[in-house]
Amino acid sequence: MSDEPIALGKALASFDALWSPRIVTRVNDYDVRVAKVDGEHIWHAHDDTDEFFLVIDGELHISLREPTGRRTVVLSQGSVFTVPRGVEHKPSAPSGAAILMFEPTGTATVGDRHEEVPSHVDATTGHALHS
Repeated sequence: MSDEPIALGKALASFDALWSPRIVTRVNDYDVRVAKVDGEHIWHAHDDTDEFFLVIDGELHISLREPTGRRTVVLSQGSVFTVPRGVEHKPSAPSGAAILMFEPTGTATVGDRHEEVPSHVDATTGHALHS
């Protein structure tokens, strides 16, 4: 990881792939990932970790299947939200967005339980940023 400051705008400009997070740095045992998103991801859950989202640009919708029912949270630019471990969720960005996430290193982008993964969703644990 870099020992220099990282400009998130420059990091985001260095790739075009949607739903394919790039690891910009690490904090202890966590990856700090940025991603460009547009359209829908898939329903999935992370059994052993929460998932933190920060919207850098645009608007992100996160649908949740909670014990009390289904709801959708809408995150505008600058908003943060944490999906609790074990909660099924489906991010989407009807008009596109740029997001930052904190996840334990090695966490798959589609979680531990998920729907069939379509070709537009990267199911890996993230890619190192090549700026």
